[in-house]
Amino acid sequence: MKLPAPLFAGTLLRRYKRFLTDIERPDGTIITAHTPNTGSMQQCAVPGYPVLFSAANNPKRNIPWTLELIQVGHDWVDTHTLRSNQLVAEALEQGWIPEFRDYQVRAEFPYGGSRIDFLLTKGDEKVLLEVKNVTLCCEAETACFPDAVTVRGQKHLLELEGALRQGYRSVIFFLVQRSEARYFSPADKVDPEYGRLLRQAAAAGVEILAYKTLTTLEENRVAEKIMVKL
Repeated sequence: MKLPAPLFAGTLLRRYKRFLTDIERPDGTIITAHTPNTGSMQQCAVPGYPVLFSAANNPKRNIPWTLELIQVGHDWVDTHTLRSNQLVAEALEQGWIPEFRDYQVRAEFPYGGSRIDFLLTKGDEKVLLEVKNVTLCCEAETACFPDAVTVRGQKHLLELEGALRQGYRSVIFFLVQRSEARYFSPADKVDPEYGRLLRQAAAAGVEILAYKTLTTLEENRVAEKIMVKL
């Protein structure tokens, strides 16, 4: 999908109050940008890293700028988690995820006490698919999730596992934003309970998929499937 345009360049000074970042522009002026990411953003929200940000379309918004991409190493990382489901929706509609070609797609499906990101249907088959955005690498070439303890994520795993008993096919889809990643693993050092529940869910029949994105200055899209290591 196309990224907002134009994008403006700057250098990250700090992230604070969870959703705010201070950015220095090339002319030395400092702006505050909204940061649509609830995670810790460790390895990404690092002072001194190059960033790209956009201007808000709504002139009444209190903070007129939005952080879009952060350069980690030589590559751009999309930290805008609100875009994750849009990327996966596009990939499903375009048939870029071979496991789910020709399925009907419904977003934000209410199930249990949550809203699962997607319900996919084909004939009598019903698939619950939950998306997680991945920006952390725990080892060289190994992306991992989560980057902070996630009680909500743990709950989603339990619900996906429970859905199997209701006749659903359940899938957890890790959208990996790190271009160097060749593998995906749970971040056991960050949230050991999430790792335990992910392995438990996999043993029960929940499917685990990890796809890497391809990010340029103009667009981001779901690209390459990578190996999951539990």
